[in-house]
Amino acid sequence: MSLKLRLTIMNFLQFFIWGAWLITIGGYWFKTMEWSGTEFGAIFSTMGIASIFMPAISGIIADRLIGAEKLLGIFHIIGAVILCLLPEVASPSMFFVVMLINMIFYMPTISLSITVAYSALTKNNMDIVKVYPPIRVWGTVGFIVAMWTVSLAKIETSAAQFYVAAAASALLGIYSFFLPKCDTNKGGSEKSFVEALGLDAFQLFKQKKMALFFIFSMLLGAALQLTNAYGDIFLHEFDSNPLFADSIAVKYPAIIMSISQVSETLFILAIPFFLKRFGIKNVMLMSMFAWVLRFGLFGIGDPGSGLVWIIISCIVYGMAFDFFNISGSLYVESQTDEKIRASAQGLFMMMTNGFGAVLGSSVSGVVIDKFFTITENGNSVRDWPNIWFAFAAYSLVVAILFAVTFKHKHDPKEVESFSH
Repeated sequence: MSLKLRLTIMNFLQFFIWGAWLITIGGYWFKTMEWSGTEFGAIFSTMGIASIFMPAISGIIADRLIGAEKLLGIFHIIGAVILCLLPEVASPSMFFVVMLINMIFYMPTISLSITVAYSALTKNNMDIVKVYPPIRVWGTVGFIVAMWTVSLAKIETSAAQFYVAAAASALLGIYSFFLPKCDTNKGGSEKSFVEALGLDAFQLFKQKKMALFFIFSMLLGAALQLTNAYGDIFLHEFDSNPLFADSIAVKYPAIIMSISQVSETLFILAIPFFLKRFGIKNVMLMSMFAWVLRFGLFGIGDPGSGLVWIIISCIVYGMAFDFFNISGSLYVESQTDEKIRASAQGLFMMMTNGFGAVLGSSVSGVVIDKFFTITENGNSVRDWPNIWFAFAAYSLVVAILFAVTFKHKHDPKEVESFSH
């Protein structure tokens, strides 16, 4: 089996696991368990809480103690067991605890899978910029296949979605032990205590450029959390309107939202061209302005005549997500020493899916409840157009600040260096 195919299978399963429940868990929560919306928001924060510390810690372990591919396998096997426990939980508070434990083991596997891929491609003298995006795109395909599997099997509101994710997690856990070996850097006695633990990766914050990069990673991570948390709910709440109750978007919101992941596959393949033509900073800046469009188009969309705007928004999502996340990981790869790259990728994950996710879920929840929710006939009604416009304004401010403060001159040789 070729190296590309082995890494392709890894990426497919990595994101199939997540796609099997991330978008559809709301249906299980509200329809089957009939739990409250306030507690539901806490479930999405588990990804952020886990990402604050686990990717960095796992990166340190992978750099110093255990090969990234073995750690990837161990975490996925544990995750499979935990996913099987979720359907047995009967209270929202305990569900939060079990989901948090699941996320503690799942979130670091995202950066670990990147480390495994980059390490294997580098050892085989392959051009990462050219070779990795077509491999990573299969992760997005896996996410889409999982969403469609759950939707078409009519288990969007069923606990069966967790068993589907668990089966994929167990399979990837076993498969990971047969992936290319990643080297560890077990330091000698001449290294300091900080270096021996791999904590020297945190010293990247002392560099102004890297500190700014990680701060903006957090702010963009918040934007991603907004679309994850509210996109599906946004479409579901149109079911109370007789004009839209029977529309395709309301009946199959997961399938409509999956257009975003389809778009990802196209934009991932475009990354090599954009990186070499415009440079890493401009590509990341394009991502930020794409978030402005993503939210703004949702603001003017609806499941009826406005469905076209929702679909275009989902298409724009591909650029918004890929151009920062993939380019950002490549930026980290180019700016850090090979001895701390797994730790640095963990830091990147910590800022985007950790602090960024917590920031996005906590602040947005307060803002929506205080400024964009009214009570009609005893029911809470959210002002979705203005919610999305507020998110768009936030993204615009972030984009402008990034353009002004982040200094990085495009050097084609830097991009070419990924092949060495």
